[in-house]
Amino acid sequence: MEMREPFGWHEVDEATLHEIREKLRWFESMTINQIFVVSRKLNHPVALDKLCTEARKRLAELRLDDLDELHTLHLSGVKRVWGILSGNVLSLLWWDPNHQVCPSIKRHT
Repeated sequence: MEMREPFGWHEVDEATLHEIREKLRWFESMTINQIFVVSRKLNHPVALDKLCTEARKRLAELRLDDLDELHTLHLSGVKRVWGILSGNVLSLLWWDPNHQVCPSIKRHT
């Protein structure tokens, strides 16, 4: 878990951390298939070339730029957590409260 800019967990306050923990507990009751296949519109892998420049730069600094993808979990609204999936374990990497790691580009705008 990153504890520095950008996308670090160091900015999470107590109430938000409780909210994140509850949502992650809910994910723990699900299978990988339920999380990343059935709910793929919300939770899904993202190729590194789709990430913002700042995220790709940080992955290079961490020597994680050889990964094929990161996985994102939708918590609520624009809030996301990002991690590295290995088997059935998602190792959390980033807190993305404003959907900035991989911003959505709205169609027809």
